[in-house]
Amino acid sequence: MMAEEMKKIGYIAGPMAGVMLMQIFLQLIPMIMVGHLASQLSLSSTALALSFAAVSGFNVLLGMAGALETLCGQAYGAQEYQKLGVLTYTAILSLTIVSFPLSLVWIFMGKMLTLIHQDPLISHEAGKFSRCLLPSLFGYAFLQPLIRFFQAQSLILPLLVSSGVAFFIHIPLCWLLVFKSGLGHLGAAFSMDISIWVNAVLLGLFMKFSSACARTRAPLSIEVLAQMPRFFRLAVPSALMLCLEYWSFELLVLLSGLLPNPKLETSVLSLCLTTSGTLFTIAYGLGAAASTRVSNELGSGKPQAAQTAVRGAMLLALTEALMATAALLGSRRSLGYLFSNDKQVINYYTVMSPLVTATVAIDAFQGVLTGIARGCGWQKMATYINIGAYYLFGIPIAVVIGFVRQLRGKGLWSGIIIGAIIQTAGLSILTTFTDWDTEVSS
Repeated sequence: MMAEEMKKIGYIAGPMAGVMLMQIFLQLIPMIMVGHLASQLSLSSTALALSFAAVSGFNVLLGMAGALETLCGQAYGAQEYQKLGVLTYTAILSLTIVSFPLSLVWIFMGKMLTLIHQDPLISHEAGKFSRCLLPSLFGYAFLQPLIRFFQAQSLILPLLVSSGVAFFIHIPLCWLLVFKSGLGHLGAAFSMDISIWVNAVLLGLFMKFSSACARTRAPLSIEVLAQMPRFFRLAVPSALMLCLEYWSFELLVLLSGLLPNPKLETSVLSLCLTTSGTLFTIAYGLGAAASTRVSNELGSGKPQAAQTAVRGAMLLALTEALMATAALLGSRRSLGYLFSNDKQVINYYTVMSPLVTATVAIDAFQGVLTGIARGCGWQKMATYINIGAYYLFGIPIAVVIGFVRQLRGKGLWSGIIIGAIIQTAGLSILTTFTDWDTEVSS
């Protein structure tokens, strides 16, 4: 029974990690391309714009779409197939509406960055980049609900194909627009716009015309509007659950800029975040699989099967944590060379690598537990746990260790690790003491 469940989870987890990784590369590739332009202004403004866009737009929509992991997953398990189509249309409409006020933030990004004392020239260029990136925001509003529509049904192949096509189009397109079109760094924004919309359109066509979606697609009706209050009740805490965690890491980088030798501290912490963020795609895949399996079984009214899915996912998380830890510790002295030729950066990265390894190990469990929370509809409780873990404990402890105890970057990162441990412990307690029979009937 457990072995069979772990196979089902693995079938979803591996491809979902690949889908997540390709979406991350849609933002990394423009950075790499722009980094090879002669202008340092182009790189700094692009990096600032993409970071601000993630915090104020992409992550908000990604978090809100997580509500469908509860709603669509449980509806599919309950064999209410047409609800998946209705809820997906509801989410697309809702996220599109939310994108309008978010787009105002992007339109005035340059002025906002100047107000918080960022370099005026860099802020101006970042504002231009963010305005060129606006179509990506609305494309994301279509893309993320469609991903959850297929995920809830364990239809993973369409997600892999559409993400793969968008990814392989993105590489030459970005190169052409950045280096050959005369657009420079703004070409990177347009390449992201096109690639995200290609992904969304391909999934939309598959949803409309594939026989695999015959049971779950639904005609547009007034029910789409009727489901909006239900969607927002879950989408808002779902967005907060994700964003509160992501924002704490962004704050970590901002705080590193206040340390002595801020260029070194910020550079190394950014590289550490890149490492942990890339490896988190594996934990995300496991979390997405756990969310799908748990929500499907709860929707089917099978509490014991849901509990088996939880146990199987946690066993896979343990396996992933051990493998990732061994790989990172084994390569700690050489991994820094992938990112930099600067000896000071490499040495500092080597010193930080045990802390990064600890983060990746904790993330393996946290990613799965967060997925379980989405599958069960515990977003509101998880939000309270995140507030306590990161903002009452993690960040204040990071400030004390980093600045008062003068451990600098190591201190800041240690504080965030403490926050992650508290978050994981809180989610573990919530999951361990759940009455699954009650959960099915609620």
